[in-house]
Amino acid sequence: MRIAVYGGNVIFPQQEFADPRRVLAVTLRAISLCLLLFVAAGCGKRPGTEVLYPHPDAAAPARTVTIYVATTREPAENRIEGYTREREDELSYAEFVISIPPDHVPGEIEWPLSRKARPDEDFTVLRHTALSRAAFDSRIGRAARESGKAAMFVHGFNVSFQEAVFRIAQLSADSNISGVPILFSWPSQARIFDYVTDKESATFSRDGLTDVLQQVTGQPGVRSVLLFGHSMGGWLTMEALRQLSLEGDVKALKKLNVILAAPDIDEDVFATQVDAIGPLDPPMMVMVSSDDYALRVSRLLQGNRQRAGQFDITDPEVVEAAKAMNILLLDISSISSTDALRHSRYTAMASLYKELEDTDDMVSSGFRQAGGRFFEPAQAAATPSP
Repeated sequence: MRIAVYGGNVIFPQQEFADPRRVLAVTLRAISLCLLLFVAAGCGKRPGTEVLYPHPDAAAPARTVTIYVATTREPAENRIEGYTREREDELSYAEFVISIPPDHVPGEIEWPLSRKARPDEDFTVLRHTALSRAAFDSRIGRAARESGKAAMFVHGFNVSFQEAVFRIAQLSADSNISGVPILFSWPSQARIFDYVTDKESATFSRDGLTDVLQQVTGQPGVRSVLLFGHSMGGWLTMEALRQLSLEGDVKALKKLNVILAAPDIDEDVFATQVDAIGPLDPPMMVMVSSDDYALRVSRLLQGNRQRAGQFDITDPEVVEAAKAMNILLLDISSISSTDALRHSRYTAMASLYKELEDTDDMVSSGFRQAGGRFFEPAQAAATPSP
């Protein structure tokens, strides 16, 4: 079922492109949005691989998180630097123990400013261990024994390995998720003008993510998995779910609680993916906002095709279509963000709504029902859309 909704965005009907003035206007708009994306992405120095160097002797604060990693990235020649932007046919696995500074600000990452450990002020890697597949499975199973839960994060476009590792550490720390935090990292180039290459690398990683989902859900001690995909990672997540469905792996699908944040997916592709996957329990949650500049750029780069992360829930037809597809569209436009592109509001969501992982409570409260809702940060609750 196609959702043809364009609220909150400027639409340029095909017939209007015959007017040269409109062609110029569209071109200028595309250029300005691309420049905005470039400038926003270029603000501030991005962390290098030195932030991954372990400091086993550091006097760490009391609060630490242990992150498990599965990746289709090539291992770095110097293994202390983690993984590169290149693709690798075989999955690699690792474990990171990261300390969280006492004065950590929810939604933010206090990046290390030097190779010298400052755990009282910065996120700090205490230990980094490469794992075999068997060791990864064993440690996930053991870590999930008490809660029976795992939480897997799939990052988006233009993200380095170290950025992905520290982001899931932030999300884990802010949400207090009881499940075992797992990062699936695919080989993003982490360069603003490599959008097409990143899309191909995400495509390359579909079988890898499918494999890891089957590994994790196949652990006897894992009863449920919160699967969270952001931006292009949302597209990769949907492709892996589609593959599980086509393989008839009902057991794996039944254990998944799926959340997509600002998914960078063509509306028609999204509809075919949903159709192939079938209804999920609880309903899939899709975090949307019509003022997401990164998705506007993506849309202009791809023939002005609507992105799933832009669906407008003030349109009754959108809400009805979401109900028909058993999807909850959660509009998070009300969340303030330091991100100039308004594409990463999900980073603040973890501390604002800690119950995202608690499927039973969400369902019983009526929150996790198909349709459309607005998120209200002040009440840390959602209210029905008009």
